[in-house]
Amino acid sequence: MRRVFALLPWVCAPLLLEAQQPTELKAVLDRLDRLEAQNQALMTEIRALRQQLAVNAGPPAVQPVEERVEIAEQRIAELDQTKVSSEHRSPVALTGMLLFNAFLNGKGSAGLDNPVVVPQTKGQAAGGGIFRQSVIGLKVNGPTVAGGGKVSGSVYMDFFGGTGLGQTVRLRVATIDTRWKNTSLGFAIDKPILAPREPDSLAQVGVSPLTAAGNLWLWQPQVRVEHRISFGDGAGLRAQAGVYQTSESGTGLAAVAPDLARSRPGYQTRMEFWSESGSRRIEVAPGFHYSNTQAFQQSIPSRIFTADWLIRPAGRVDFTGAFFHGENTGVIGGLRQGVSFFGGRPRAVRATGGWAQLTVRMTPRAWFNLFGGQQDDRNRDLDVGGIGKNQAYGANLMYRWGPNVLSSFEASQVRTSYLGSGTRINPHYDLAFAYLF
Repeated sequence: MRRVFALLPWVCAPLLLEAQQPTELKAVLDRLDRLEAQNQALMTEIRALRQQLAVNAGPPAVQPVEERVEIAEQRIAELDQTKVSSEHRSPVALTGMLLFNAFLNGKGSAGLDNPVVVPQTKGQAAGGGIFRQSVIGLKVNGPTVAGGGKVSGSVYMDFFGGTGLGQTVRLRVATIDTRWKNTSLGFAIDKPILAPREPDSLAQVGVSPLTAAGNLWLWQPQVRVEHRISFGDGAGLRAQAGVYQTSESGTGLAAVAPDLARSRPGYQTRMEFWSESGSRRIEVAPGFHYSNTQAFQQSIPSRIFTADWLIRPAGRVDFTGAFFHGENTGVIGGLRQGVSFFGGRPRAVRATGGWAQLTVRMTPRAWFNLFGGQQDDRNRDLDVGGIGKNQAYGANLMYRWGPNVLSSFEASQVRTSYLGSGTRINPHYDLAFAYLF
């Protein structure tokens, strides 16, 4: 009997297990059903949230091509700044322009690539191709100095010195500037303080466009100070002053005055008022130059009044230019006959000149420039054979093929009037391709 009771658990165990299995299996299946239902509910909520976000966000914004190009150029420039550093860990950027010019001149060029004054003797029409107007530059961002001033510098060179196989590297302009919030101090080889603007041209880069025809441009050593005053967000004033080293060879006395000083200090000021509203902007600036030429044991004055401007009546149109009136203007870039010699006495040549340019931006990639200028020297201050008037005018169409590739076609003409021998004319045609780096 005892053996029977001992066997009962072994006999009943399978029966009990079979009874428990359906109950536990049912519980597991019920739990899975509940989880599946919860997952379905979560997916429904997620879809609803996505639809709501899409409705609130609206269509995706498309950034204009011009903005994307500008951003890309800025990023490239930032990368360029970090590529090279000097021994003193200052960021250095290599910049410049690889420029090719194919040109054709009339018979008045006398063998020159692009004469700024037409020689009296005619030659043969000629053309050619050059790379000598290419420019190489270095830009440096320096440290912060006392008072929060930021130091920066630049130097630019080209290959305009010499011709043919004798081409040499030539220093163009260089600057060291310290800029505070409202004031700047600079040391430079640059254009005159009172004549910062110039026409736009890829045909004439070795010297400034409209040289000797209204554009005072000589790149000379100088020390300059600038102070900026704000009249709110849309207007302001820039007061500039400095000492500019003149080039006394512009007097035309080098061959007849053995005591002529090679350079003299010139004192210059410029006062620019500017105002802008939206895409419209205006800048107007009077200026003045004061120096004295020393020759023949005498002091010959150079006094020049200037005015320059930029007028932008609309976003696509600019009208720029400059005007000057005074005497002995060759020492800062006028015609190189600033002083004449009559009856054993030197005389400062009085002159009036200027230039103007109209720029029309037809598309973000293409723009058109129409420009012209002249210098008119007073005839009674000149001897026979002197240049009474020198005029230049032209037009060019520029097109940007990409962020770094630019081309231009330009047609221009120079007219030089000599006292006693009439006017000489030289046309110039130029096709230019430039790669900016």
